[in-house]
Amino acid sequence: RENEELRERLKARCFNNIVGDSPPMREVFELIARAGATEDCVVVFGESGTGKELAARAVHECSARCDKPFIAVNCGAIPMSLMESELFGYEKGAFTGAAGTRKGYFEVADGGTIFLDEIGEMPLTMQVKLLRALQEHEITRVGGSRPIQLDFRLITATNRDLAAMMSEGSFREDLYYRINPMTLNLPPLSERVEDIPLIVRDVLNRMGGEGVRCTESAMNALAPTC
Repeated sequence: RENEELRERLKARCFNNIVGDSPPMREVFELIARAGATEDCVVVFGESGTGKELAARAVHECSARCDKPFIAVNCGAIPMSLMESELFGYEKGAFTGAAGTRKGYFEVADGGTIFLDEIGEMPLTMQVKLLRALQEHEITRVGGSRPIQLDFRLITATNRDLAAMMSEGSFREDLYYRINPMTLNLPPLSERVEDIPLIVRDVLNRMGGEGVRCTESAMNALAPTC
């Protein structure tokens, strides 16, 4: 009974935005809880739309860092020329337009968790700098000379095959093993069809409350095997 009560409290706190009760999702919840109990880096694998950021946030919420910042960064949306300054910040006068000192995402995440989505899009030159930041837990702002010590946990995510990229030489082997002590694989919806009715009801409740409903025929069209 105590285990069940603890599981329900944990689910309410950490998984309130992740909908699912299928066996694959129960396994995901268990893995998230395990990851939250450690300080290890985590890589979240999954197709687009499977909820990788939600899973990363749940790991953070289950961890001892839950009261500290959770900073999500989409590596694929940052131009290569700006990636270092966005992640590590810059000093005044570091480049044209740098009118003042600016903290990067890593500094903002100090004490908490930084989530790098689409890690497979990071260029090799930045992978080297990320590896050093992980090894030393310090960064140096662009244009700066003083290392800044930081306390952060790194969670990454991708829908790409990092092992294949490593074999091709487009992803560093040392970085791969540094970010990958724990792996979280999110199943696509096609592998958890029984969760579709729960997801539909959750979406409808968020949209319009209890006055909005899904007809039986519509639900059968969405999830014919349920």
